Amino acid sequence: MAKRDYYEVLGVPKTSSKDEIKKAYRQLAIKYHPDRNPGNKAAEEKFKEATEAYEVLADDKKRQAYDQFGFAGVEGMAGGAHDFSSVFRDFEDIFGDFSGFFDSFFGGGGTRTKRRSTRGRRGADLRYDIKIPFRDAVFGTKVDISFVRNEACLSCNGSGADKGSRKKLCPDCGGSGQVRRSSGFFSIASTCPTCNGEGEIIEKPCIECSGRGLIKKNKKIKVTIPSGIENGRRIHIPEQGDGGLNGGPPGDLYVFVHVLPHKYFERDGNDVYCMIPVSITQAALGADIYVTTLDDKKVKLKIPAGTQNGKVLRLRNEGIPSLQYSDRKGDMYITIRVVIPKKLSHREQNLLKELSQITGEDESPEPVPLSELK
Repeated sequence: MAKRDYYEVLGVPKTSSKDEIKKAYRQLAIKYHPDRNPGNKAAEEKFKEATEAYEVLADDKKRQAYDQFGFAGVEGMAGGAHDFSSVFRDFEDIFGDFSGFFDSFFGGGGTRTKRRSTRGRRGADLRYDIKIPFRDAVFGTKVDISFVRNEACLSCNGSGADKGSRKKLCPDCGGSGQVRRSSGFFSIASTCPTCNGEGEIIEKPCIECSGRGLIKKNKKIKVTIPSGIENGRRIHIPEQGDGGLNGGPPGDLYVFVHVLPHKYFERDGNDVYCMIPVSITQAALGADIYVTTLDDKKVKLKIPAGTQNGKVLRLRNEGIPSLQYSDRKGDMYITIRVVIPKKLSHREQNLLKELSQITGEDESPEPVPLSELK
């Protein structure tokens, strides 16, 4: 198959500068590198094609010969178009400002030669999930929770080194926390397996924690659940997470609250909803009934005469306390359910028949507009 013009391969004009050629090659190398396209032969060929083009156009003498004589001009030159080794002799020159990208993409951690800091490191945050009854979420409560966390080893103060011992520079990575491996044409950084990226190794591990710097311990604390907390909210408890290393501060604990559903009440924000049954006579004639609220109070509710099934009535300030404003509460909304008796006595049947005759019920009722059903 005939070769493509090198300038066409890199997607640059013949008047391009060295920097423009280098930039174009970087983009293609990142896109078609074999490690990014495992098993993709087409991508591998494009990568090789771009590398060959760059090897020629990045060299002044080869580029001049190519511009004058084409492919024939570079075939006999040292380190010709098929010898890629010279391209990567100075990796930093070609990919210097892209090194962070390559390290992160191929599993490295950023810097390659800078020694990692041995300052104290903050402990990890922990999560704890808890289920509470509906009423506890409304009025608040205190709950004891138990969990396991990593605490800094008191014997070594979280350093992992035994008393009288110390850490020393990792011999494999020289303190950078990374080692480089060859992958195709690239030198790629990865976490040093000897020191696990720490840059240092422990000469004599602490006996208490086996060099981890942390010890697992059971922890029991009391958590205050504020009144009005909603389902899915979290409570932040500082410094109750995992302990830090090398004297670093502990992490935090986040308690996620899951509120169990109630048999009768349903919440929407700070408002609460329920359904109350009334008889057909109470709905038709009107009545005063007593409704049980969230705090077990009996509150009088007036049922207006002619109340229809599904009518919603409101009791002000009988809802759920606000988390933000302790002196505010939501409202309680009651949906009226008119109950039709399934069995009637003989006298009840006669009374209803008499009522039917008095009201003159329509035997061919017109449909109700849908707007009235909303």
